Amino acid sequence: MDTDNLRLFVMAADRLNISAAGRNLGLAPAVASARLAKLEQELGVELLRRTTRKVSLSLEGSDFLPYAREILAQAEAAKAVLGSHETSPKGTIRFAAPSSFAQRHIMPLLPQFHAAFPDLTLELRLSDARFDAIEGSFDLALRAAPLTDSSLKGRKLAGDTRVLCASPAYLEEHGAPQSPAELRGHRFLAWIDLEPRELIGPEGETAPLDPAQMICRTIVDDGDAQREATLAGAGLSINSLWSVSDELRSGRLIRVLPEWKLNDSSVLWLMYPRSNVLTPKTRILIDFLIAHLGSHAEWGA
Repeated sequence: MDTDNLRLFVMAADRLNISAAGRNLGLAPAVASARLAKLEQELGVELLRRTTRKVSLSLEGSDFLPYAREILAQAEAAKAVLGSHETSPKGTIRFAAPSSFAQRHIMPLLPQFHAAFPDLTLELRLSDARFDAIEGSFDLALRAAPLTDSSLKGRKLAGDTRVLCASPAYLEEHGAPQSPAELRGHRFLAWIDLEPRELIGPEGETAPLDPAQMICRTIVDDGDAQREATLAGAGLSINSLWSVSDELRSGRLIRVLPEWKLNDSSVLWLMYPRSNVLTPKTRILIDFLIAHLGSHAEWGA
């Protein structure tokens, strides 16, 4: 099976555009279509459905896509082991990450990354919404998950402690809760799932933090928007320390019930598909992010 044709199929599947995938590989549209047709003939299935309007993955193509990525990753790793791979890896890394984290901590690092690795292209897919398992979809993904999640394959980037906080103006107007029971009736900037959370007190006692018992007039699915609304005095909110540590240090935000902790064991993990080998270009990105962002002990405080 020709790996060049597999690479063309993967690019076409990612873009749902055969001509664009061909151009990326230096192929004319007719040549790209002919190569994909040859691959489909070898496999005996239709991988991509073509109409005059659009290209879409067939069911067989969707099933085959993770294996095509795996074959390409294995080939790249094999070249590296044999020493025939370029000293400086080339290609595209498909990286998925929460939008709020990427904007605050990854985007400022892009000039350094591209200066150090000029032959690597980062294709970033950014969203704070929950995404499905990354197998077959991305080379690497940043995800918050509990330490006990045995399905993870990857490396820890940093802690992901979440805290309850509010602006000084909000607390001055509405009062600062002195116990979890006093959260009832406060304005709360809720995350989209509106799930109750558990608080753990200094003596190990527990208490609920239930959005249903609070006034939820704003529901968000973006961490930056949640932080900015909290800064504006719209209510209490739960934020990751990596999102609000600067604001807490400056006093623009204040921790609410600081002696109580959210019962949350999330950690920021750099994950890659379980079925894939760790390619040199992906390892480069992992090592770079850990070197620049893995030293923030205060995020796990």
